[in-house]
Amino acid sequence: MKKDIAYFCLECQGVKAEHQHPAVKLDPNDIPERKWTVVSTDLRSGIPKSRNRHDKIRVVVDRLTQVAHFRPAHQSRSRS
Repeated sequence: MKKDIAYFCLECQGVKAEHQHPAVKLDPNDIPERKWTVVSTDLRSGIPKSRNRHDKIRVVVDRLTQVAHFRPAHQSRSRS
């Protein structure tokens, strides 16, 4: 049985079509030289309102140190 399975597996792999795109060489991102020169920011919404009526959180992350700051925010009001 082991011989049949091994033979079958080798035969299958020879006929299988490749369904994935060919891999491309990935270029690594440059490492920042100083803190807080490269940051990412995000605005998270859909959270319950706090006592101060904050219903969003702004997240700012330093890429070098991976330190995150979280700031409460209000829903912006549109002017008509």
